[in-house]
Amino acid sequence: MALDRPVPNDLSAFWMPFTANRQFKKAPRMFVGADRMHYTTADGREVLDGTAGLWCCNAGHNRPRIVEAIQKQAAELDYAPAFQMGHPKAFELATKLCDLAPEPFEHAFFVNSGSEAVDTALKIAIAYHRARGEGTRTRLIGRERGYHGVGFGGISVGGIVNNRKFFGNLLNGVDHLPHTHLPENAFTRGQPDHGAHLADELERIVALHGPETVAAVIVEPMAGSTGVLMPPKGYLERLREITAKHGILLIFDEVITGFGRLGSSFAAEHFGVMPDLITCAKGLTNGVIPMGAVLATAEVHDAFMQGPEHMIELFHGYTYSGNPIASAAGLATLETYAEDGLFARAAELAPYWEDALHSLNDHPHVIDIRNMGLIGAIELEPIAGEPTKRAFSAFLEAYESNILIRTTGDIIALSPPLIIEKAHIDTLIGTLGEVLKRTQ
Repeated sequence: MALDRPVPNDLSAFWMPFTANRQFKKAPRMFVGADRMHYTTADGREVLDGTAGLWCCNAGHNRPRIVEAIQKQAAELDYAPAFQMGHPKAFELATKLCDLAPEPFEHAFFVNSGSEAVDTALKIAIAYHRARGEGTRTRLIGRERGYHGVGFGGISVGGIVNNRKFFGNLLNGVDHLPHTHLPENAFTRGQPDHGAHLADELERIVALHGPETVAAVIVEPMAGSTGVLMPPKGYLERLREITAKHGILLIFDEVITGFGRLGSSFAAEHFGVMPDLITCAKGLTNGVIPMGAVLATAEVHDAFMQGPEHMIELFHGYTYSGNPIASAAGLATLETYAEDGLFARAAELAPYWEDALHSLNDHPHVIDIRNMGLIGAIELEPIAGEPTKRAFSAFLEAYESNILIRTTGDIIALSPPLIIEKAHIDTLIGTLGEVLKRTQ
């Protein structure tokens, strides 16, 4: 049954993000409720969530511990100033978040989104070098097809064309590594064998400008929004080796890969490669309340703790950094992950998920399938002259067939909540298989 909530009768006022607005408003797709693995639509259908909302609801929907924490906090302390004042839960969350993170990370700077986390990490990297007397290190290096949010810093180091080309001049002094999506790695399960050499392009870029000008390299350890691109074996290790050699900070954007998506707390732990900064968001509060964070090693943090104690060390922050309600949601989310053993659950289900995904390799128009942890992508052959249309048609057909998928270009991306069961996987992949057979 649909929830007793009216559907808006005028959709024109809301300019929707990353949406074909005119198409949507002709045939709206409205969710009015959610519980565990399913959304409820305005017309009363249950839709199986194959994307954890937007890569963020890792513990599923309507989790009692999180709901209760938000309700209690709103009644107790709704807001506290973020500058020069504090409240206990922000400090408690920072401690628990650093305890969850790999060993080198001892400090958390709170923000409100992945985009803000990225811009914060870039600013910290540049300021870190200045604090150490190396103010010439201002250059930033991202990667083609990288996604780092929608702030000017994030789209500058990002490498998705449509996210960049409409917005004029971006940050100066930015270079990009080549992406790691190679044709010879098609239908690889997990990390591909070919492509570690692509990291060596960093040596060329550093030599071109001089290492004394480069502040940081930022990559997604596994690139999500561009279509789920796995790091080749040895690639991340090589990036770490080169950055350490030249005194360059390495930033892992873990907004998607953090909080169990690959079966570990963070991808840095999964791959055994430790950067200097980690950005996270999405799963930090299970997508319920906006919140993100930058995790820093003691070495990075302590470089700022100089000079008179009454002086501000980092001139940066947001009105809602460490917001009380968001902090309560974050604490409850981390407790839910631990209580349900969701990270281990993701690792245990990963082989079943992998086999299910690759069962689609003979379906119409499928040209590649990629997977790791509880994440996967099915790449479709584009329709000549109409890029993105085939995958978008599959998205619409999937919604009508009661499953939620996500598309980026002509790639279908899947990242279900970590509470998914084998029966849900069978339903999701089985239904998607039928959708692909009907998609022209």
